[in-house]
Amino acid sequence: MSETIERVKCLIIGSGPAGYTAAIYAARANMNPVLYQGTQPGGQLTTTNEVENFPGYPEGVTGPEMMMQLQAQAQRFEADIRDGWITKVDFSSATHKVWVNEEKEIHCDTVIISTGASAKYLGLESEQKYLQLGGGVSACAVCDGFFYRNQEVVIVGAGDSACEEAHYLSKLCKKVTMLVRRDEFRASKIMAARVQNTENIEILFNTETDEVLGDGQVVTGVRVFNNKTNEKQDIPATGFFVAIGHKPNTDIFKDYLKLDATGYIVNEPGTSKTNIEGVFVSGDAADHVYRQAVTAAGTGCMAALDAERYLAAKDATFEVSTSLYKE
Repeated sequence: MSETIERVKCLIIGSGPAGYTAAIYAARANMNPVLYQGTQPGGQLTTTNEVENFPGYPEGVTGPEMMMQLQAQAQRFEADIRDGWITKVDFSSATHKVWVNEEKEIHCDTVIISTGASAKYLGLESEQKYLQLGGGVSACAVCDGFFYRNQEVVIVGAGDSACEEAHYLSKLCKKVTMLVRRDEFRASKIMAARVQNTENIEILFNTETDEVLGDGQVVTGVRVFNNKTNEKQDIPATGFFVAIGHKPNTDIFKDYLKLDATGYIVNEPGTSKTNIEGVFVSGDAADHVYRQAVTAAGTGCMAALDAERYLAAKDATFEVSTSLYKE
């Protein structure tokens, strides 16, 4: 353990649109923010080839390019962007303590959490291959469905989110094949009825993915099997969407912050405030509804503004209390 403890006015945990936007606003407010990028600098968008729905990019932009631009913008205002990730926190006192890589200890006046959430995947080797290649595997229909207009796609999942994404894809794609592992949906009846009544959605119950097929560059189909009969079949498709949920990256905060049943940080409605004063949350660590780059960026702005107001209120209180002792 390092014997030197660093004092930071505003620490931002995690990068991506939320973290970098928070850094931009905090730096412009002279809060001298320090941002640790985490295990995936730039966040989930670094695995996205094309982003066409973020305002200000009429020709679109790659995810990695956008993240580099946001990082550069934050650094232009002298935000301190660092490699490394936070491995431990202690929010039990007014001084918020965090540890970087289990070694360096930092004491913070404010903390902005932008750790995001990770999409759950099936874990198949072929799935991961085409995910890394950007060749047809996605966990976000709203983000990537546009690229599959008038094509045939497959989506895995049985909950409300899966039904919502399948219905969204049905408006863009020629055909959507939905794979449901059990003999019924986990979704609400109204969401299940919506996909069942959509003409170009075919639902295969008791069906699981055996392999994502491709030509070495892009997806060309999906091999599935019936878990009752073990019968296999190949489904032609250019896109494979996985909608089996997300896991928020919030485990290290669970002893101090209020989390919901699935691990998302609970914030005060209309703000970025958590149950701990001086600790704020932005992006997908709290948002399980929208999960878009533009909404994440918006909450990054909110978190920086909330942190700035918190610090200003503390300074004002200090000034008032000390003035009582002046003659």
